[in-house]
Amino acid sequence: MEKAKKIKISLALIYGVVISLLLGAFFSKFSLNDLTSYEFIKSNRDYLTAIKESNYFLVSILFLIFTIIWVFLLGFATPIFLLGGFIFGKWVGTLLVVFGLSTGATILYIFANYFLKDLIKNKFSSRFSNLNEKFKQNEFSFFLIYRFVGGIPFFISNILPTLFNVKTRNFFWGSLIGMTPQVFVGTALGSGIEKIINKNEEAPTFLELIASSEIYIPVLGFIFLVILGFFLKRFFYNN
Repeated sequence: MEKAKKIKISLALIYGVVISLLLGAFFSKFSLNDLTSYEFIKSNRDYLTAIKESNYFLVSILFLIFTIIWVFLLGFATPIFLLGGFIFGKWVGTLLVVFGLSTGATILYIFANYFLKDLIKNKFSSRFSNLNEKFKQNEFSFFLIYRFVGGIPFFISNILPTLFNVKTRNFFWGSLIGMTPQVFVGTALGSGIEKIINKNEEAPTFLELIASSEIYIPVLGFIFLVILGFFLKRFFYNN
């Protein structure tokens, strides 16, 4: 038992080191100024478009694999929403992103369930004990709502279900279906940003951005999902 515990701790530490190295390598090549520069984004948009058009299928598979690895190692979802829509458009982007996020999140859940369960219990069990009975009543339906409602940082929402022993298949399919509306709105926004960049040599003003249907429709969709999620959260979590 003690040996198994040491192995789990070692693997968890390796996981943390790998994340730190990846983040360090990324920010050693790109600064925050680069990532927010219109010229940088536009030049890379042209580069990404050329790569995609050279071999659409291969680029799609590589993006899917990248998304799975990204979620497993870093646990962030928002940049992937936008990037998927930016490169592939809202329809194909949604398909690739939701499958990649669901697969990566499921792998992370399996990893956390085996190696981090005790740590998660110590940290979160008292705060989320009220959800135990709800998961027991109808695990898949409640997990579907849990995914749709959101409101918890994506990384935490992937490992928290270890407290409730959610079945892996319910975790995957609940994630796939429950996250699709959010993913579609996010990829639509990424696709809208790509279209605006394609039309404008110079950075558009804020008013020009929000006046564009490619931007304000996904933003309104996001606001609608937030409001709907708020009421669903109050109803299902408190009753």
